[in-house]
Amino acid sequence: MMSDRKPISQHSGVFADIGTVARRAVRSLSREPEFIGPALAIPIFFFIVNIGALEAFVERQPGIDYRAFQLPVAIVFAVTGISRANMLVTDIQSGYLDRMLVTPIRRVSLLLGLMVADIVLASALAAVVLLLGFAVGVSFGTGISGLAVFVLLAMAWSLAFTGFPYTVALRTGNPAAVNSAFLIFFPFAFLTPSMLPRDLMSGWLKTVAAWNPVTYLLEGMRSVLSEGWDPTMLLKAMAAIVGLGLVTFTMAFRSLARRVATG
Repeated sequence: MMSDRKPISQHSGVFADIGTVARRAVRSLSREPEFIGPALAIPIFFFIVNIGALEAFVERQPGIDYRAFQLPVAIVFAVTGISRANMLVTDIQSGYLDRMLVTPIRRVSLLLGLMVADIVLASALAAVVLLLGFAVGVSFGTGISGLAVFVLLAMAWSLAFTGFPYTVALRTGNPAAVNSAFLIFFPFAFLTPSMLPRDLMSGWLKTVAAWNPVTYLLEGMRSVLSEGWDPTMLLKAMAAIVGLGLVTFTMAFRSLARRVATG
């Protein structure tokens, strides 16, 4: 009986630790409105500009709704790089993290709790961009279930990418380095069919896009905006997310272990 109860107690303790860290991180968002503004301004700017500049040209091709085509791009821009890594840097510099490390708190919860807060913020940002998409006439051919899959893909991608800024925060403790971490996403974002379908791309750009995981994320999200389901597209999108998550989470949790070991 004792052996049966022990794992349950351990699991509940982990969840309690994650919840404690997550609540603190979510509350801190209300004190940083300047963090939310740019996170929304960039995707909304590109969404409006791309539609205004390219909609008439791209829609010469039959069967393309360019507003729906651009919505996944705007969502991905909104949720990529959203993290509380700056808060983690502040905790490192103030000594708060060191004080946490001498408590019985589970070490993994220090990152997992922050990541829960990241998902809360990413969900709010995605909701605003989705409302903009609905306002300009975008609809989901796969209905409510397609909308749910669309949001889940975006949230999973956001979570997978967060491992990178946390790695930078834990290894450098430098806010400038963390702020620069998002810049690594820009080449990946633009070397994709973000402006045009892959069928309209040519040369080296088309080749690079074929090797870019963001390409398959965008195409998977776009597939649920049209009529019917495309399992192949969705599987490729999930594979891209899982692949990224394996790399960034490994780096982040190894960096946490290193900081714990070295103090």
